[in-house]
Amino acid sequence: MPAAGLTEDQLLALAAAAEHPSEHPLAAPWSTPPAPAGCPRPAEDFTATPGVGVTATVDGHTVTVRAPERDCPATGEAVAALEDAGRTAVVVATDGAPVGVLGLADRLRPDAAATVRALTALTGDAPVLLTGDNPRAARRLAEEAGLGEVRAGLLPQDKAAAVQEWERAGRKVLVVGDGVNDAPALAAAHTGLAMGRAGSDLALETADAVIVRDELATVPAVVALSRRARALVVQNLALAAAFITVLVAWDLLAPLPLPLGVLGHEGSTVLVGLNGLRLLRESAWTGALRAGGAA
Repeated sequence: MPAAGLTEDQLLALAAAAEHPSEHPLAAPWSTPPAPAGCPRPAEDFTATPGVGVTATVDGHTVTVRAPERDCPATGEAVAALEDAGRTAVVVATDGAPVGVLGLADRLRPDAAATVRALTALTGDAPVLLTGDNPRAARRLAEEAGLGEVRAGLLPQDKAAAVQEWERAGRKVLVVGDGVNDAPALAAAHTGLAMGRAGSDLALETADAVIVRDELATVPAVVALSRRARALVVQNLALAAAFITVLVAWDLLAPLPLPLGVLGHEGSTVLVGLNGLRLLRESAWTGALRAGGAA
């Protein structure tokens, strides 16, 4: 919705120039070619405020692309109309004066709903959506993905606070994110997973693990595989402890021949190693992938 005297292409061109250096997911439609017709020169003096927006100098003018201000009479009606339609509204301004409002819609990944169902089956709890989008847009997306709980309109620190709230309640929290605004939550969680292809540099550096292929179905597969790995570690500890206990008890109750002692000790090490290698079998990976794709 451009202001009078400004065409849609010109409005998109201003937003594209200002957002081009940004790593935020909302900037993705503008950060790769083809750019809108008549795109201005590249932005200078780019700054980004997490959870708020970006500011840059374009053709000598200060251009901002930011979250709307609720009490702004110039854009309030347009923002309300876009949000009622389930869109995320952003306001474009030049030299402090609003020149238009853009409505952005998230496109659900094809495997999102299946991933939500698989994670719910694995953990017993439905995933929660933490987002900076407006509640209407967030609820629309959550309904399409099959998510129950939604916390919308969150700043980066609010996302981290929500994670810490669950942790104080004794919950183990896994956070999956890709944007700069997700970095605090990724750092606060017990485990942070970043989406490699679309993830910002800050998210990739903060996360504990990176999903290189950028496939959501990998998330429940990673959870299932990590549980298999933990079970093997517990088995190995129990196996090693059992061997050592038997050898110590034997030596205390009766003379333990040295060859048998060496064989028992080193044999337990070999068995532990072989047991751990089971995780490298193809069946272990295919089983985890089946768990990740479970409906």
